[in-house]
Amino acid sequence: MTGDPPAGTGDPGATGGDQRTGAWDLLLTGGEVLDPGTGRAGRYDVAVRGGRIAEVDASLPTGHATEVVDVRGRLVTPGLVDLHTHVYGGATYWGIDPDPVAWRSGVTTWVDAGSAGAYSFPAFATAAAGYRVRVPALLNISAVGLVAPVGESRELAHCDVDLAVTTARAYPETIVGFKVRMDRHNVGDHGTEPLRRAVEAARACGLPVMVHIGAAPPSVAQLLPLLRPGDVITHCASGIAAGPTGFDSAAREAYQAGILFDIGHGSGGFAFDVLEAQLAAGMPPHTVSTDLHSRSLHGPAFDLPTTMAKMLAVGMGLHQVVAAATVGPARVLGLGGGIGTLAPGAPADIAVFAVDRQPFEVVDVHGQRRTSPLRLVNERTYRAGRALPARLAAPVPPWIPLTAAQREALLRRERAVRDLLTSPLVGPDGLAEQFPRHGG
Repeated sequence: MTGDPPAGTGDPGATGGDQRTGAWDLLLTGGEVLDPGTGRAGRYDVAVRGGRIAEVDASLPTGHATEVVDVRGRLVTPGLVDLHTHVYGGATYWGIDPDPVAWRSGVTTWVDAGSAGAYSFPAFATAAAGYRVRVPALLNISAVGLVAPVGESRELAHCDVDLAVTTARAYPETIVGFKVRMDRHNVGDHGTEPLRRAVEAARACGLPVMVHIGAAPPSVAQLLPLLRPGDVITHCASGIAAGPTGFDSAAREAYQAGILFDIGHGSGGFAFDVLEAQLAAGMPPHTVSTDLHSRSLHGPAFDLPTTMAKMLAVGMGLHQVVAAATVGPARVLGLGGGIGTLAPGAPADIAVFAVDRQPFEVVDVHGQRRTSPLRLVNERTYRAGRALPARLAAPVPPWIPLTAAQREALLRRERAVRDLLTSPLVGPDGLAEQFPRHGG
């Protein structure tokens, strides 16, 4: 997990920036704070010192801050926590670089969900330490991790419990749980054995297990006896896992047993009708995550704010959805230290959003459409008190399938960025003589 760097001067180019010397490095003033972890909801100022939240109050003196940013009319939340991502870019089939998405989405904590197993975890930890965002990880019970699309647990020798436990204990600050993909494409003829081994390793380390569900066998009913309260079912609203009825009665049993439900949208794991059936049964998801990876980044998941809009589209409330993308996932994994909140002393991970209240059409992985009453448009993301800089994404890997529309949209985006960067930044009137010919 990357540490919390010392605070800098924030975003010196921010509108309303006011450079002074004071007790705080940064002060966000006048925003509408929504922080389910502390219960704050309303207009508050947020002060940052040394990379951590210093104070949150209805009115704080601007003269005490080195930088003041006016966020009136904006929603201020804790930095979002995405419980299910894949950020081992360049080393796995699914991996992406999180930084080009983080700065424009408000996600400051990216939980990597099993990209690496024991064989490659040291290299993964080195890569993750280089990101600007925080990257706790779930260790794949298969030592080979996700180098290929599927199949990591078809060879049971890869699911080495002792090796997994040894690896988890070697990285106690980074590994916060275990991951296993339980569908016929990944376990072959081994049934529930990979899950049994993941739970054995997790029990030895006192950590939770995240279980990917999909095409049976095994079914949720077969997995349930092995799961413990506090373990996580991701892709909880999967149409593929739910089968033709759209509602798996075993899911209700799992929910009532204390198994936690995570959305894990991805490219194949989220169906509106399944989620709506679960909501009607009193089973809202405990956490909202993207399963953002190389095949979902350009659609249908896109990013966490878009996934959150899909929850709003089926009737979940904004407070409920923000909780499920901040303090909720932080508590599920025991991240501690105030992560997912704006509590004084917590890391100053902060997201600033404009709230677009125009109806926003959204789609699940099967083409079902709904309309969200609003969407959150990120305007600034702070990690440990520093505004994340703009980053451009890497080209799409050649093995990723894209529609013609997706390819054309990517080309339009590239042309737009090129047009912005090839034009001079300002005209003659926007310049000053830096080195006068006749000095005084």
